[in-house]
Order: sequence, then structure tokens, then C-alpha cells
Amino acid sequence: MTQNHVAGMETSAISVLKRAVELDNSGRFQESLVCYQEGIQLLMDVLKAVKDDSKRGHFRVKIKGYMDRAEQIKVHVNQMKEDGKYHEQIRIAEDATGYSYEVLFKPYMSSLLTEVWVQDPYIRHTHQLYNFLRFSEMLLKASCKVTKIHLLTSQDEAASGQQSGALAELKESLSAQGVTLDLQYSSTIHDREIRFDNGWIIKIGRGLDYFKRPQGRFSIGYCDYDLRQCHETNVDIFHTKHTKTL
Repeated sequence: MTQNHVAGMETSAISVLKRAVELDNSGRFQESLVCYQEGIQLLMDVLKAVKDDSKRGHFRVKIKGYMDRAEQIKVHVNQMKEDGKYHEQIRIAEDATGYSYEVLFKPYMSSLLTEVWVQDPYIRHTHQLYNFLRFSEMLLKASCKVTKIHLLTSQDEAASGQQSGALAELKESLSAQGVTLDLQYSSTIHDREIRFDNGWIIKIGRGLDYFKRPQGRFSIGYCDYDLRQCHETNVDIFHTKHTKTL
């Protein structure tokens, strides 16, 4: 392994661990835990490649410190989950970037996740249907094995054909991937909620539709949602040991 490669890994580790500390300090513990784990692994890879004893000692001390903090967070989070008191809030500022579905949901998608409930009255218009498609793709790419997605939404009275056709196509496409889409409509729902069968509940003020329209089809952020500007909204995360069907 070249010196440049080792230096690059160290830089990546520092960046990830800096983010972990920021999330930790702001009380976003589950997200910080994911970053601590990723950063620790990067530092361990650096440790394996470094030959200088003084540097190895330095990295061992750093790794132990971060591992101790990660373990403290894990115990704290598990206790809050056990007590049914876990609540975390993320505020997405107007025009903020870096809040793709992967960034927002990944910390809560454990290997135990198999079933997802989505309640969102606004999976109707073309861009909203694409949002749900992207969310479904994100679930398929995750390390978990999701086998069923439930969607409860409202029917688009003005263009019901487009909505039903798009969702029927997605249902067929998901089925080919071994995932069942259970689709239901309601004319009375208003609240937006995403529930995982591993106990996590994510409530987003704007549902999945918190991204702004891109400036053009060839503008940065059109394809990559990490680079897409967002509308201001709040995200509330809870955990319950007793999940229920929406």
C-alpha cells in the first residue's frame, strides 16, 4: 500500500470522525454511531498499513477513545429504546443539501429490516412518484432484505390514470426483485410517517417530498439527491418495540 493511499485513508477517517463528533454533540446519536463505526474501521485500516511504532501507538489511542465513545452511545441508545423514550429531531434548513434518502434513512436500516410502511398522502404527481421510486431503490440497495413495502396514499382525482399506472409498473418491477408492494388509498389521511419493522419510526414534515425542483435537467442535483437543495422541514425519529400496521 502506497504512502499516498494511507494518507488518503487517514484523511477520510478524520473527515468521518469529525462528522461523528458533530452529530454526537448535537444529540443525533444513532447517526453519530454509524459515523463512529465507519471512521474507526478506516483508522484500523490505516493502523494495519503503518509501520512506524510511534504512529501505531498514536492510532491505537485514537481508536480506543472513539471505540469507548461509540460503546457509550450504543448503551445509551439501547437504554432509551428499551424505555421507549428515544426521540431525535433533525431540522433540514431551507436550501440545505446532503439529505438524500440514503443519508436520512441508512442509520436506522439494520440487517433485521424486512418490512416497511409508508404513509404519505402525496405520492401522486410525477415528481412525487419518482421520489417513492427512489426510496424503493434505496431499500433494495441496503444491506437488509426488505420483502414487503406498504404504501398508504391518497388518489389523484385529476390524473388517477397516471398515478395508478406508475404504481402498477413499480409494483411489477419490485415483484421481479422479490419485493411485494401493498398499495392502499385513503381520502382522509394527512399525516406522513415511515415505519420500519425493526422498531424505527421516521416522521418527516413534508413526507418524501422535501426536495426542491432542480434549476434544469442538466443542473447539479438533478440526478444526485445529495446535491439537491431541500425545502425546510423537520424530521422526528422515534423507536418502539411494538410496531403496528398503519
